[in-house]
Amino acid sequence: MRVGIGFDIHRLEDGGGVILGGVRIPFEGALIGHSDADVLLHAICDAMLGAAGEGDIGVHFPNTDPRLKGISSIELLKKTNKIIGDKGYRVSNIDSVLIAERPKISPYRDTMIKNIAGALEVEPQQVHVKATTGEGIGAIGRGEGIAAYAVCLLV
Repeated sequence: MRVGIGFDIHRLEDGGGVILGGVRIPFEGALIGHSDADVLLHAICDAMLGAAGEGDIGVHFPNTDPRLKGISSIELLKKTNKIIGDKGYRVSNIDSVLIAERPKISPYRDTMIKNIAGALEVEPQQVHVKATTGEGIGAIGRGEGIAAYAVCLLV
């Protein structure tokens, strides 16, 4: 068994929605990033890669690669699953937390879990997504960005 932790944060700008856990959520903001800026999936990828001893998302999917511009993070998650699978590992479970003042996450949580489980070829019970706010403190609390943490157990 191997454990990894991941973190990601992206700034918000004016826009037409965010993508979190592979779900497009209507919102007046948009996350800034080279890919679709899905902080939740980026944190999960980092946790998986760290557990497998494979560096981080920037090593495998650099923001300098024009082929990755605007790529769906679900595709990055599938590629990450292949990387760990090629090393003989599979996901036992994922636990994650989104940190955002807005948008409200709970209406989309089950779909996020299904998306993540599907990409990782695991059961939805092996994936957990929680959400909290920044309680008005710091950049997240001021609504300037969204962050995520994830922990992954590989077997």
